[in-house]
Amino acid sequence: MKTKNILFLAVLFSILTGCNQKTAEVSIDGELKKWHRVTLSFEGPETDELAAENPFMDYRLDVTFSNGGKSYVVPGFYAADGNAAESSATTGNIWQVRFTPDAIGEWTYSASFKKGTSVAIAENIMQSASAGFMDGHSGVFSIADSDKSGRDNRAKGRLNYVGKSYLQFEETEDYFIKLGVDAPENLLGYADFDGATNALGFLKEWEPHAKDFNEDAQSFVWQENKGKNLLGAINYLASEELNVFSFLTFNVDGDDRNIFPYLLKEPVAAYETYASDKKNKEAWETFFHKTRLDVSKLDQWERIFEYAESLGMFLHFKTHETETDHLMDKGVFGPEGKLYYRELIARFGHHLALNWNVGEENDQPTEEVLKVANYIQRLDPYDHHLVMHTFPNKDGRYEDFIGDRSPLTGASLQLSDAEFSDVHPRVLKWREKSNASGKKWALSVDEPGKANIALLPDDEDPEHNLARSRAMWGTLMAGGFGVEWYFGYDSPHSDLTCEDFRSRDLFWDQNRYALNFFKEHIPFWEMEPMDERVVGNNPDVYCFAKKDEIYAVFLPMGLKTASIDLGDSGNVFTINWYDPRNGGAMQSGSIKEVQANGAVSLGVAPTDNDKDWVVLLRKSD
Repeated sequence: MKTKNILFLAVLFSILTGCNQKTAEVSIDGELKKWHRVTLSFEGPETDELAAENPFMDYRLDVTFSNGGKSYVVPGFYAADGNAAESSATTGNIWQVRFTPDAIGEWTYSASFKKGTSVAIAENIMQSASAGFMDGHSGVFSIADSDKSGRDNRAKGRLNYVGKSYLQFEETEDYFIKLGVDAPENLLGYADFDGATNALGFLKEWEPHAKDFNEDAQSFVWQENKGKNLLGAINYLASEELNVFSFLTFNVDGDDRNIFPYLLKEPVAAYETYASDKKNKEAWETFFHKTRLDVSKLDQWERIFEYAESLGMFLHFKTHETETDHLMDKGVFGPEGKLYYRELIARFGHHLALNWNVGEENDQPTEEVLKVANYIQRLDPYDHHLVMHTFPNKDGRYEDFIGDRSPLTGASLQLSDAEFSDVHPRVLKWREKSNASGKKWALSVDEPGKANIALLPDDEDPEHNLARSRAMWGTLMAGGFGVEWYFGYDSPHSDLTCEDFRSRDLFWDQNRYALNFFKEHIPFWEMEPMDERVVGNNPDVYCFAKKDEIYAVFLPMGLKTASIDLGDSGNVFTINWYDPRNGGAMQSGSIKEVQANGAVSLGVAPTDNDKDWVVLLRKSD
């Protein structure tokens, strides 16, 4: 029986046995609209982050939300005074649950609040003791339709894995392509968050993006003026029409060491001194309360994510990196790891567009990855996209996870070639393998390029020809659903040191042009890679097509023309050209139309026929 059903029965048991020991006090906050975050705040036992009876492990709040045939069991969390982002409170009696309703009308809720040693991570709570207060409390609220529009995710609905190569927004039924940043991975290592540390000198101010703060973000600021620079950075990305950013949520003993949701046992200065020596790798064992969360810091993270939601951003939660995935429970999935994922899902799982990545450069034993993936699947009420990232030379381990071998719904691919020549074939490889398994994975390339170089700044590579053609178009023309750009560990504005996304401003325009082509000109979700249709053997010529109806052909720099086999349908196809370097309208080349009678020439481009172009052949009506 799935956890969700067990929890529903536990709530029913609480109600039937009358275990509600106190009259529950509850407030319901947020815009009561479809796809908007609704927060239920309950008054529970007065406690604190370091109480002997651990509020994170020894209490457990779950709330079942129901509407017609829909039912979701959503994990709750200890919220201190309920306003910790502002107050930095460590004590209080507020417990919260965050929920995003997916239907209008009347929703009912029923709360289960249990206590006992490690009850938060127990597999079965049917016999757990009531914690009183809101245990068994139920109520009703009404949800109206969303009033949001445009890029706001609340206008589009939850982004779901639907068994296809592309994720789909539930409300609009639009399919999604992501282009954005995979760096800096220490994005959340930010001075304005409570409990911030500066081991290794990587703590961020995001000062270059102070000028990008928009007044529409004022309600997301905390403690008068904190958060503005990072909110400005995200607004800048959105202004460039990028739609994804990624971040580590735990990098103790990793490359940076400044990001963790936990409380320190020792003063910040002591931790910084220890962690600043990279030879020291026992911080998790010696400096942290492993099951005690920093409530105010997490509440401040939520301000950032909530604003990103309003700008249409996809949130890539990188829950571990290779330096950290063996730390919790000493590498065997247990209480520490279970609490970690429960807290992430409880506090942030309500967001509409996200994926859980179980590990960046993950090299754990297969059985441990499966434990994590199965746990997340059982606990996440919304079944968000679930992926793993691994080393470029160890991608064969994905064989253990395709099809019905795991709940993973895709891969976060890392590549290694300095000229990005490995991107297109690697996406094709795992697309074909996952499709053959009977469960199509949604694949993204989230770290293309050689690790020390990757995507160089504009000052180093103003045209970005290879990144554009081989990495970006190479991914999309292979049926990958997107790219996140890694900045390299040895580049200016690097993977760890970048605080200015404008360092690659020229390249973001080229990302926008690619997004525009796929969204405006082709039904990409119905198309397949068909490189075999291209006459010749040039690995940099890509074909993406819906057979006998539409063909998109990417021509690399230096190749003035090509021929493509359109089959023998006799259909007439119009030919238009798209400039991936400068965007703009479709243009006419030297040949306006062709008939499908075997191989046909595409002609030459309208201008600059030594540059890269995308040729679009569409069947005439």
